[in-house]
Amino acid sequence: MEIIKIHHPYSASEIVQEDIVLILGFFDGVHRGHQKVIKKGIELAKEKGIKSALMTFNRHPAFVYRRFDPEYHSYLTPLKRKEELIASFGIDILYEVEFTSAFGTLPPQDFVDQYIAGWNAKAVVAGFDYTYGKEASDNMDHLHLYAKNRFEIYKVDVENEAESKVSSTRIRQAILDGKMAEANKLLGHIYETSGFVIHGDARGRTLGYPTANVLSDPDVFMPKIGVYAVLMKVNDEWIKGMASIGYNPTFGYRKNISVEVNLFDFKQEIYGENVRIKWVKYLRNEEKYDSKEALIAQLEQDKTDSEKVLSKVKINQIL
Repeated sequence: MEIIKIHHPYSASEIVQEDIVLILGFFDGVHRGHQKVIKKGIELAKEKGIKSALMTFNRHPAFVYRRFDPEYHSYLTPLKRKEELIASFGIDILYEVEFTSAFGTLPPQDFVDQYIAGWNAKAVVAGFDYTYGKEASDNMDHLHLYAKNRFEIYKVDVENEAESKVSSTRIRQAILDGKMAEANKLLGHIYETSGFVIHGDARGRTLGYPTANVLSDPDVFMPKIGVYAVLMKVNDEWIKGMASIGYNPTFGYRKNISVEVNLFDFKQEIYGENVRIKWVKYLRNEEKYDSKEALIAQLEQDKTDSEKVLSKVKINQIL
């Protein structure tokens, strides 16, 4: 997949000079609804014998259109993760547009002229709720008015699960509620965050459960406080483990939330390593224990529960 980064206004020399099917969307999460749009675009490109291209943005339009909104301050899929997922579907070209005020305030006709027709699109594919133009002022129902018969338009209907729309907002709420099975089903892949390993209190070693303390990347959407069955990628290998998000109340509350991962059958020193964590299942809430022995007993149960959950995950099929 060729990745092309665009800053408005762009030069014609930056654009691939051949016919394309253009797929439109922000695609945070690259969830099942997004996948339906992407697959339709790829299918259409193959039918026409031309390349598939996807346009997304480097940041959510909400940063330009409105004041701070916590829902869009962090992402289900930061840009690098989004690139990886989109590439897995077989997209030929990924255009990443920097969402600036100059770009975000383009009138609908200018957006269509410059960023659809100007990109040699012979067909456009987008979800039913895609918006464009100044402050997202227009939608798919009016796109034909601006197209002026220069390209075909395909509007993909809503993807439902349990009679409700599959959406990034719904997935965020499921993650906040600890409903990882639901979130992962809606995503179509296991939810993932990223960060790097830092020094911690080293208390886990005294309990027989040494942990890697992970400083999460600032733009990732974090799951709720609690204990999870997880997979963590270290040096290109996915390792089974369990993770805790919280304040370590048994030993006196920390000022800040920590992410600590106990990896099973793993004894390497990995300080400073970039890691990725897949949040497979929420096991329980964080609790304060009356003694060190009570906490160790709970950790033993958490490991048993995690191993049972993770035994059903096919690691070799994970992105």
